[in-house]
Amino acid sequence: MTTSCYHCGDPVPHDTHLTVDILGTARSMCCPGCHAVASTIVDSGLTSYYEYRTATADKADLIPQQLQSLALYDNEEIQQDFVRTSDNTNEVTLSLEGVSCAACAWLIERQLKRETGLVNIRVNTTTHRALLSWNPEQTKLSTLLSAIHRLGYKAAPFEADNQEQHYHNTMKSYLYRLGIAGLASMQVMMLAVALYFEVFGDLDESFRNYFRWVSLLFATPVLLYSALPFYLNAWRNLKARTLGMDVPVSIALIFAYVASFYATVTTKGEVFFESISMFTFFLLIGRYLEMRARRKAAAASANLLKLIPAMANLVDGRQIAAKSLKTGDVVTVLPGESLPADGVIVAGHSVIDESMLTGEPLPVRRSKDDTVFAGTINGDGNLTVKVTQDRQHSLISNIIRLQDEAQATKPKIAEVADVVARYFVAVILIIAAGTWLYWHQVKPDDALWITLAVLVATCPCALSLATPTALTCATSRLGRLGILLRRGHVLETLCNVNQLVIDKTGTLTEGNVRVIQTVCFDSYDETEVLSIAAELERFANHPIARAFSGYRNSAFSFDEVENEIGFGLKGMREGNEWRIGKQAFALNGENAPSPDQGFQVWLTCNGKAIAAFQLDDPIRHDSQSLVSAFQAEGIQVTMLTGDNSDNAARVAKTLSVDKLISGATPQGKLDYLNSLAKDQVALMIGDGVNDAPVLAGAHLSLAMGGGTDVAKSSADMVLLGDHLNRVLEARRLAMKTKKIIRENLSWALGYNLVILPLAVAGLVAPYIAVLGMSASSIIVVSNSLRLLKEDG
Repeated sequence: MTTSCYHCGDPVPHDTHLTVDILGTARSMCCPGCHAVASTIVDSGLTSYYEYRTATADKADLIPQQLQSLALYDNEEIQQDFVRTSDNTNEVTLSLEGVSCAACAWLIERQLKRETGLVNIRVNTTTHRALLSWNPEQTKLSTLLSAIHRLGYKAAPFEADNQEQHYHNTMKSYLYRLGIAGLASMQVMMLAVALYFEVFGDLDESFRNYFRWVSLLFATPVLLYSALPFYLNAWRNLKARTLGMDVPVSIALIFAYVASFYATVTTKGEVFFESISMFTFFLLIGRYLEMRARRKAAAASANLLKLIPAMANLVDGRQIAAKSLKTGDVVTVLPGESLPADGVIVAGHSVIDESMLTGEPLPVRRSKDDTVFAGTINGDGNLTVKVTQDRQHSLISNIIRLQDEAQATKPKIAEVADVVARYFVAVILIIAAGTWLYWHQVKPDDALWITLAVLVATCPCALSLATPTALTCATSRLGRLGILLRRGHVLETLCNVNQLVIDKTGTLTEGNVRVIQTVCFDSYDETEVLSIAAELERFANHPIARAFSGYRNSAFSFDEVENEIGFGLKGMREGNEWRIGKQAFALNGENAPSPDQGFQVWLTCNGKAIAAFQLDDPIRHDSQSLVSAFQAEGIQVTMLTGDNSDNAARVAKTLSVDKLISGATPQGKLDYLNSLAKDQVALMIGDGVNDAPVLAGAHLSLAMGGGTDVAKSSADMVLLGDHLNRVLEARRLAMKTKKIIRENLSWALGYNLVILPLAVAGLVAPYIAVLGMSASSIIVVSNSLRLLKEDG
C-alpha cells in the first residue's frame, strides 16, 4: 500500500523513511524538502497549520532551512495566528534574539527603514520584542525578517511559550559560559598569584614560562567560548558602522589576549591571562543578573497570554485548541475554569474573577448578554459563551500589543540617553588610545592594563538601561492597576498635568442613568412615549440611551434614524419626524411647554413636544476623593459636560469642582480645550462618543473602561475598571518613575565621571573595573524594579 506525504500529498518512495511528529503521530514525508518544511513548522510552534488547513501544501523545494522557515511566515493561513491587519497595513509583534543594548535596537530600526514597504518598526530592548508594520502589497514579512537575520539577529512572531523557552535556553547557555570562565579564573589566578608573589622565584625561567603556557591553556576557552556573546554583539555594531556597549569590552579582551600570547611565545613582557578570565567571569555574572532582572520587568504582560487555557469545550461536546476559536463559536465554561475567548454569555450566570484585567480583587456577577473576556476565571456557575473575538483580537492580546507600542515609543529623555551612549563609546575609545600612548611613554609595563581598565570601567551599559527598564516596570505596574497605556508619552506627560478636565455622565457619575419622571404633553400615554423614546435611543451608545433600553417595543420601530452626536437623534416613522435629545435640538427652535425645568431629555414629533424626561445618575463613590486629591496638588478641576440641566450644576456643587461648563457640544468641548493657556497641560477623562474629539485633542486623555469603543480608541490610556482612584495611583507612579529615571541617569553618568579619571590615572585595577561596570548596570536595573512593588 502506497503512503502519501503528509505535507504535500505525493506518494512516498519505498526507500524513503523520513517522518515528522505532527499532532502526536509520526507522519511520513516524501523527500528531504518536505521533511525540512514540516519540521520547521512544528519547531516554530505552528502545528495548528496542519490541523486547520483545507488542502495539502505544494511540494517543497530543498532550500536552506532558515530561508524555508522565514518563507513559511508569508503563508496567509499561518499568518492568521499572529498578524493583525488594518487599513492595508499588516502588523506583527516579533521576538528578537541577540539584542543586548540600545545600539542593537537602533541598528535594527535604521537598517529596516531602508526596506521598501516598511511602515514602521520599534524595538524594545527590555522585552526583546519589536512591533513591525508593513504594506503587504509592497513587501513580504519574510523579506523583512531576512533583513533582520542578515544583521546577525533572529526574529520570529512573538509567542509567550516560545519566548519563555528561548529565555531558559539563553540563561542555560550563559550558565555554561559562566561555569567555564569561573573554573578557568580559579586555576589561572592560583598560578598568577604564585608568580606575583614570586613563590617560584627560585625556579628556573623555563618553569616560570611553563606556568604561563598553562595559564594560556585555561584562558583560551574563556576567550573563544565564554566571551563569544560580547564579540558577536560588537561585530554586529561594527558591521553596521555604529558603536555599541560591547565594542570596548571586546577590544580590551582581544588586545589583552594577543599581548599575553605574544609575551608567552617570546618569553618577553607581562601576561594578563588572569585579567582575561576574570574580565569575562564578572562581565557574564553582571549580564546574567541583568537579564534576570530585565526578564522580571518584561514578564508581566507576556504572562497574560498564559492565563488563556490551551483547550476549549464547544457546546456540542468537542474539545479544540483555544487559539483556534473563531467568531460565532459557542463554548461551555465550567466553574473554576478560565474563559478561552472574549464573548457574550448566552446562557447561565456566575461571578467572574477579572482581577488580572482590572486590578479589582472582588469578583463581579455576570449573566446573560454580559460581555466576558479571555483569561478571566469563572466562579460558581455554568456558562455558555458565544465567541465575539478571535484570540488575535482579544482584550488580552490588545493589552499586550498596546503595552508593547507604549514601551517601544521612546520619550525624549530615552532618545537623548541612547544618543549620548553611542557617542560616549566613541569618546571612550579615543581616551583609551590617548591613555595607552601616554603610559607607553611614561611606564610601558603598565600601559596595557591601564588601558584595559579604561575600556572596561567606562562601558555605558548603565546609561543605556536607565530609562527603558524604568518605563517597562512602570507600564507593567499600570497594567496591574487596570490602566492600559496606548501611547508612549503617558508617564512623561502625567507628571506635568496641571489641569483636570472631566466629563460628567459615566465618568464622575456611575453612568447608571435612570428615568425618574416622565411628563406627557399630548394624547400619548407614558408607556407609549417611553417605548417610542426607547426605539429611537436604540441607535445610540450612551448611558442616557441605556436608561431607556428596558422600555423597547418593536411596534414603534423607526426608519432612517440619524444620530447627531452631542445633540440627540431623529428618525422617520409613518411620515413624521421624531426627535429625542436636548431641548433646543428636539424642539427645533419652538418654545417649550411649561413646565420646562429639570428635564434633560425631550421627545418631539414634527417639532411639537410629546414628552419630557427627568433623569438621575448617582455620583461615583470615589469622585469626591479624585477631585479633592487633584485640587490638593494645585491642579484646577473643570467639569465639561453636554448636560445643561440642573443635574449638572448639582453634581458640580456636590463635588466642589473649580469650574463648570455645561451644555457643551463635542466641538464646544474641543474648543474649550484649545482655549487653555499654552502652559496648561490638561488631562481629559471621558467615556462617550461625544468625548472622542476632545479625548483625541487633549495633551493626555483617559477613557473609562465601560465607555464607548470610539472613546477608548481616541484616548491615550484606558481605565479597565471603574474606580477613579486608579488615576491618582497612576499619577503617583508616574512621579516615582520620573524620580527613578533621574536617579538612574545620575548614577550612570556620575559613576562614569568618577571612574574615568581614576582609570586613566592608573588607580583602578582591571578586575575592579569589571566589578564596577557590572555593579553599575545591576544597580540601575534593581532600582527600576522598585516600581513593580505594590506600594509603587
